[in-house]
Amino acid sequence: MPGQKFGPAWFPGLVAAGLGLCGIGLIAAGLRERGPWVTFPGWLRSARARLAVATVLGGLLFYVLAADWLGFYLTALLITVVWMRVLGASWRLALPAAAVATVVIHLSFYKLLRIPLPWGIFERYAF
Repeated sequence: MPGQKFGPAWFPGLVAAGLGLCGIGLIAAGLRERGPWVTFPGWLRSARARLAVATVLGGLLFYVLAADWLGFYLTALLITVVWMRVLGASWRLALPAAAVATVVIHLSFYKLLRIPLPWGIFERYAF
């Protein structure tokens, strides 16, 4: 926002610093315990859970590759619907919830935080 003493990198930097401190704490706790370096949780044996994890990673990759061309609205709507369906939501719930979430997220970034999101194919309808 205009007139502030901090720039747009302040909040992500603050979050990164907090996550770094949490990571250091986890490393310290792990060094105190003896056991295998890598263990997989029990829920990862489920095919649905693996699909959900793969879908989240694929959705993020899809957003990076498609958002500039398709625009935030269409990309986020598609990703959110797919994520909700994979996690078990019905079509009756997934479509309206994804549409509302997409609009709320866009307005939050675009109007409140003044961070432009890509319009893509909807460029002529930008407000």
